[in-house]
Amino acid sequence: MPDEQTLAMPRQRASYLESDDDLDFHGTPLGNEGYLAPTEQLYRPEPVYGAESYGTDPAPAGAVAAGETVPPKVRRGTLDLGLFVLRAVVGATLLVHGLQKLTGLWNGPGLDGFEALLADAGYQQPALLAIAGAVGEVAAGGLLVLGLLTPIAAAAIVAIMVDAVLFKHELEPGFQYFASEPSGVEYEILLVACAVALTLTGPGRIAIDGRRGWATRPFVGSFVALLLGAAAGVCLWIFGR
Repeated sequence: MPDEQTLAMPRQRASYLESDDDLDFHGTPLGNEGYLAPTEQLYRPEPVYGAESYGTDPAPAGAVAAGETVPPKVRRGTLDLGLFVLRAVVGATLLVHGLQKLTGLWNGPGLDGFEALLADAGYQQPALLAIAGAVGEVAAGGLLVLGLLTPIAAAAIVAIMVDAVLFKHELEPGFQYFASEPSGVEYEILLVACAVALTLTGPGRIAIDGRRGWATRPFVGSFVALLLGAAAGVCLWIFGR
């Protein structure tokens, strides 16, 4: 524990701000005592409540049992806002494309046109796949915008886009990347990358699932969802035609 002289020393500030924690706007209210500076907060011990302090009365809500440590509060800055923007754009894009196939809106092919496209590509049961594909895009896009079941929604997007890349490769063999080319896969790869990123980072706290642990600290489940999504897209291409 530093002495009073150490606490009284001025805080050395870098020539630039590394994060919002470097700003002195995070004081802690102490009733009529005002606010503690961040340096003082760093060395202020957390209150520890035990049975000897309260006798037989239960500890107050939020109290820390004797011997336990208080996990530090993580500051996320603009991370959640950035994830929300990414989710909203990617999800809305899938939602619109799904509605084009499902209802024919915005000069879309509709179910009949989408079914004919799948039949020409050699898919079995094109009518069933047309409905499943259109509904899948609408559902995945909507869930992604809401931040609900994000790993499942992102895995569905990965499966759809992987299948779309293989479909374009079949139309014109060879890797054609840029979207300006007849079979360019630039758009599909970009959506796959966004879906992978959202699965690995989680939807953030500006989401329906924002309070869940996997929404802000994803780990093993993220890799499982990605593998299942990629495998589903490849299997649909191999066994669905």
